[in-house]
Amino acid sequence: MEFRLDEDLVLFAVDYAMSQGAKYAEARLQQDSVKSYVVRNGIPEAVGITEDIGIGIRVLINGSLGFASTDRWSDKNAIKEAINDAIKMAGAHKLGDEQLSEELSYIAKVFIEPKIDPANIDTSEKFNLLMELDKIIQKAHEKAKFPNRFFDLTERITQKVFANSEGTLIVSSIPRINFSAFFVTMVNGQADTRWIDRGEARGWEAVKDWSLEELLKKEGESMARVLIEGKEPPEGVIDVVLGPEVSGLAAHEAVGHPYEADRILGREGAQAGESFVDPDMLGKRVGNEVLTVIDDPTIPNSYGFYLYDDEGVKARPRFLIKEGVITEFLHNRETAAKFGVKSNGAARASAYNREPIVRMANTYIAPGDMSFEELIEDIKLGIYIRTFGEWNIDDLRYNMRFVGKESWLIENGKLKYLVRNPILEITTPVFYKSIDAVDKNLEFYSATCGKGDPGQGVPVFTGGPNVRLRNIRVLKR
Repeated sequence: MEFRLDEDLVLFAVDYAMSQGAKYAEARLQQDSVKSYVVRNGIPEAVGITEDIGIGIRVLINGSLGFASTDRWSDKNAIKEAINDAIKMAGAHKLGDEQLSEELSYIAKVFIEPKIDPANIDTSEKFNLLMELDKIIQKAHEKAKFPNRFFDLTERITQKVFANSEGTLIVSSIPRINFSAFFVTMVNGQADTRWIDRGEARGWEAVKDWSLEELLKKEGESMARVLIEGKEPPEGVIDVVLGPEVSGLAAHEAVGHPYEADRILGREGAQAGESFVDPDMLGKRVGNEVLTVIDDPTIPNSYGFYLYDDEGVKARPRFLIKEGVITEFLHNRETAAKFGVKSNGAARASAYNREPIVRMANTYIAPGDMSFEELIEDIKLGIYIRTFGEWNIDDLRYNMRFVGKESWLIENGKLKYLVRNPILEITTPVFYKSIDAVDKNLEFYSATCGKGDPGQGVPVFTGGPNVRLRNIRVLKR
């Protein structure tokens, strides 16, 4: 299905909504074109192809917001019907007190051109890559078996035209490519699982840069070694070092989500949980000066990349925690108005038929200037958790639990031997306060963040350096 990036249609929608009495109106024409290739246990499965296109309209009328959409995007009568539905939805609230923050207007185009277009790569080459990776994981360790293996390669292009009644007009086209692998490792009747994810806002050149053959060999060998060599971890209060995969997850779950302003206000309570954070915590110290957490949509090539959000607000880095102090929350225009601030461009919608809500993009702990060796050199007894398996966090984002995959005993400043399934159970405030050092090894990992009802999954990066926590209680199974 050809998408003409039709500016006239969104401008028509905005004009019609305003003619029907809206105080504010916006329209977003969006097409998501997706192809996925799956190999399961060495057998190629069918190529998945989806085309999702339509127009979503949001209006502010009588102090209430209404949203509606239609997949009959080229039919002006259907667009009018959707706008009338949005107006009716807003009217159902009678007189409300909703407002939107005042923001600058922009006219811009954001087009990311892949260096190597995945469409120019033959389907057989994509399947051959996945089947070769399947062979590599099976040979990762001579003493291990890998009975269940799943590989997925997905390429996506998201094209949008956004316009609002304040003069903003944004046209964008962003490609994304994602690789996922899941496998089961078995040694002497013992089994464990591993999930790997890589994604960027690039073309096929990203796949070449990921060195997937080396990655799969390393991760398969790691899982086997943990099962073969892993010893029981020490139990009690010790120092803990979290690798970038784990510190990035913690940044996403224990900083990003609780700092979403709609959670703080309770709007997400029935949909994805609330937050232990309250507005009065803004400006309060929650950690040491080494802790800075940033959410930045503008990182080039990042999986969560965008330059303008789905309300037309220009994106920028958001310093959620700066040198241990809470400096801002994540806002869309609705929550920003309630807090009396400007939006920081955190409104995202996963598809044309979803309203823009407060979301993360690329959330990470900022690196320092230490080496990893310096980070662990004065640890007498501790655990290094390089990768994680199980993780849990409550609806308030207050209590969390991580179970390590590849984990090492630290003794007298050295990595000694592998340990199995160390468990870190900690509250978010204690997590913040316990971080006393970070190294310079910043790494990012792609993920799909879920939120909302109906659910919205959006691409994000999580990331960070190696992070040291002092005097943490570690449990074992």
